[in-house]
Amino acid sequence: MKKILNYVVGFSLFVFLFMSCKKEENKVTYDGGTNPVLSSTAPTSSLTLAKANENNTWNIFSWTNPAYKFNTGSSSQDVTYTLQIDSLGSNFTNPNIQEVSISKDLSNTITVKQINTVLAKLQLKEDQPHNIEVRVKSSLANNSAILYSNALKFILVPYLDVAVTLPENLPTAGSNNGDLFLVGDASPGGWNNPVPVPTQKFTRTSSTTYELTIALVGGKEYLMLPKNGDWGNKYAVSDKNLSGLSAGGDFGANKNDNFPGPTASGNYKIVVDFKTGKFTVTHL
Repeated sequence: MKKILNYVVGFSLFVFLFMSCKKEENKVTYDGGTNPVLSSTAPTSSLTLAKANENNTWNIFSWTNPAYKFNTGSSSQDVTYTLQIDSLGSNFTNPNIQEVSISKDLSNTITVKQINTVLAKLQLKEDQPHNIEVRVKSSLANNSAILYSNALKFILVPYLDVAVTLPENLPTAGSNNGDLFLVGDASPGGWNNPVPVPTQKFTRTSSTTYELTIALVGGKEYLMLPKNGDWGNKYAVSDKNLSGLSAGGDFGANKNDNFPGPTASGNYKIVVDFKTGKFTVTHL
């Protein structure tokens, strides 16, 4: 009986070791890839952008296939590419870095308006030359196996434009003098429209920026209106549930969601920048 038991134990151990070796043999490992090589059609010498040409092509970027490989052969996974655009000298660590996601394709066309908007979001002043650099990032699923291309450098002079349509340029019924008002249950006036003025009217501090200091109710919401008493147009956000949006972020004309107010009640300064398409909310 003891002999039979030893046989069974020995056979079981053999099967376990065999299966372990088999499992190890079938393990898929990443063998690497080749950094993509980026090229473009636009000159690297200084170029002044013009609004009259905003629909023209500024640049066509193209890059080589990174040829991801595994021990089982070439990868069949979809590759995601991202064009990264940043000011020269930041080494692509600028908090305002701009990214354009491209699925599968090995090229991307950028118009004059698109690159001018990118420069505005990089907070680069118009009518002045700026050095920027562009590279492409490739990755597999879940942003894994990242590879970077070479960086191309350009000198561009942006023109004044806005990422979000200014109040005076919205199709609002009746007269519109470029004003901006705050409405919502986060404000003292609630959702009543028209709102109290001047307490809920923004001050225009430049051709593209507005500011308002106001007491906000914590955990509530608000909108911005180009015309007091009119719901025809509004400034809002795309997704009020985005993390950190109560302190600022992207906004736009006639978006779907209300601005989320801060969690705590108090006095706040709201700054709205139509050039960059961003707003900030600072507790005072």
